[in-house]
Amino acid sequence: MRAILEDPRSGQVSVYETPEPELRAGGILVRTHFSVISAGTERAKLEAGQKSLMGKALQRPDLVQQVIDYARANGVWAAYHKVRSRLDNLSPLGYSCAGIIIATGLGVTEFRPGDRVACGGAGYANHAEVDFIPRNLAVSVPEKVPLEQAALTTIGAIAVQGLRQSQAAFGESVAVIGAGLVGVLTVQLARAAGCRVIAIDADARRAEQAAMLGAQKGLVVGDPQIQDAVREFSPDGVDVVILTAATPSSEPIELAGRITRDRGRIVIVGDVGMGISRRIAYAKELSIVCSRSYGPGRYDPQYEEEGKDYPVGYVRWTERRNMEAFLNFLASGAIDVAPLLEQRYPMEKAVQAYEDLREWRAYTALLEYPAVLPVEPALTPVSKRAERNSISGTLRVGCIGAGGFAREAIFPSLRSAKNVVLESVATASGVAAESARRGFGFARTQTPSALLQDPDIDSVFILSRHDSHVSYVAAAISDNKLVFVEKPLATRRGELEEIRSIYERKKKANGSPFLMVGFNRRFAPLTGQLRSFFSKRREPMMIHVRINAGFLPRDHWTQQKSGGGRIVGELCHFVDWARSLIGVPIERVWAAALPDGWRYSRDNVAVTLSFRDGSLTNLLYLANGDRAVAKEYYEVFCEGGIARLEDFRTLELTRNGKTRCVRAKQDKGHREELERTLKAMITGQESPIPFDQLCEVTEATFAIEEAIAAGSAILLCPTTTVPVAAEKEPGNVLIS
Repeated sequence: MRAILEDPRSGQVSVYETPEPELRAGGILVRTHFSVISAGTERAKLEAGQKSLMGKALQRPDLVQQVIDYARANGVWAAYHKVRSRLDNLSPLGYSCAGIIIATGLGVTEFRPGDRVACGGAGYANHAEVDFIPRNLAVSVPEKVPLEQAALTTIGAIAVQGLRQSQAAFGESVAVIGAGLVGVLTVQLARAAGCRVIAIDADARRAEQAAMLGAQKGLVVGDPQIQDAVREFSPDGVDVVILTAATPSSEPIELAGRITRDRGRIVIVGDVGMGISRRIAYAKELSIVCSRSYGPGRYDPQYEEEGKDYPVGYVRWTERRNMEAFLNFLASGAIDVAPLLEQRYPMEKAVQAYEDLREWRAYTALLEYPAVLPVEPALTPVSKRAERNSISGTLRVGCIGAGGFAREAIFPSLRSAKNVVLESVATASGVAAESARRGFGFARTQTPSALLQDPDIDSVFILSRHDSHVSYVAAAISDNKLVFVEKPLATRRGELEEIRSIYERKKKANGSPFLMVGFNRRFAPLTGQLRSFFSKRREPMMIHVRINAGFLPRDHWTQQKSGGGRIVGELCHFVDWARSLIGVPIERVWAAALPDGWRYSRDNVAVTLSFRDGSLTNLLYLANGDRAVAKEYYEVFCEGGIARLEDFRTLELTRNGKTRCVRAKQDKGHREELERTLKAMITGQESPIPFDQLCEVTEATFAIEEAIAAGSAILLCPTTTVPVAAEKEPGNVLIS
């Protein structure tokens, strides 16, 4: 399919060929018929992209601070590569479109293929021929509403929410400052609601057009008689001012304060300066509120991505219901948007549309897509790969997922590895796949399902979000592919059992499948030196690991229960590190967590693991600390020796009163992990981490959550008496 993407480094817009997005549970695939370019929001984004690196920094000081913080924790070079990786990622454009459903995902019952829908959401309702839309970001289009008008629905919902926040009542006077697209829609909606409306803009032509499109009067900012004109319209001042302008200046909000009546209301919809004079606001006892985009549910991943609606009795107007309300206004004829859609372009002329918007300052541009009838997607032939053997010649690798971690830690190593060919890359959206192909030299892009069935791919690296791992792993193992999956292996017990069942079935039929999980810390060089220091131990070990993980808000994707949360998603690293160092199975798990309150999400946790040889490990995973302190600190005590490891940069080994200090560039083991994995794949060896250990570590993370809930220990395996170092692991020294 074709998609319109921006190069964030240069701000250049182009039409690219990308794979179609993947159909996922809880959403729909929509073949786009029309999408709308937002003259304000999207033009501002492109102008920011065209600035120099310094200009970008000056415009987003918050992001600059994030880079500085990251550099302090991980080094300047790592921060440089992270910024560079972000700038090399093509960015989708658009957030308001309409089209026809071509497929529905699991759990979606309110839509069917062939339904007409209006769609919203940045990153979803893109300027692309096919979009994946979560169910709560799509609404059915009434028969009377043409799809080209329905394409305005998301932007209309912004105007609807702004008007709701104003609490404007029938007969009240409303001033709309900023007569762009959202402003004009607000004018029409306010008139339809029975309000008297004036429009104010810095551009005299815009003010005049607003009067033609529904405002009872159009005024120009800077006119010395503007306050007199407002008083003539509403002698006591207007009841409500809705700010839909876009400017860093505080003049719009100052003007709003001057023309509003005593105890009037100001609603901020657009991106304007917030510096209103206290004297004005205080003297009139003004109410000033911000309107958040399309309405309640916006920026809530449980609502937008997981499809969890708010009860109508408690939240009458969500973003989806605001979208429906706007469409109902269109269907009734109460508002007329046809004059706003005069600038039309076929989607292949999108670059010209953006250029024209800069020149003409039109309200918007409507992109029209080819009228392609929905067809069943062609099925990729099922791979006929035989059982696993050593690879002759080169290892043909396919990667699913192309996020920051993949681009920074995995792709560069795969690209530089010998006898490895980057055959294909796939992502759920399709957009990031094209960025990765261009940036890292993949031969082609595919959808995840096509990649998993491709007979020309030997090995699949699964680097996608946590909740997608189980389905990709199951499909890849079933097709006899060699699999590397980033942690976690599974996010819930039922998923792990599914993988275990498929693995055992394939093992009986063809021999053990190759499955490796990205537990990299056991392969770190300093971990190897620490392991050697205790290689001749005869006693159990006592280990303490403190992880200063840092605060993440509840709406961060790693906090979502569908992805396992931070315990399953990250604490697993440290369970595996202890398991690899001690070298015998985990027997029991104890755990407790601080109360979450309003701030945390079960990510201040104390865990104790007991091992079959009597060793103990204490894990403190903390979100309530300061990131200025090192993230990871390890202490190991055994037979008169002490090892202290800090952030994989410094290792101190003490015995008999003597301390040896090793300092190194931070290396958490990613390179060594991948080298061992690729060598094993190519030569037909077993995975660097045995399958039973992968399952054991995953089970332990589930047991941590269960122990917190139960307030008691969870038994992982029967208690038996075994000698220290009962097993030898790949990469471990046999303890005897």
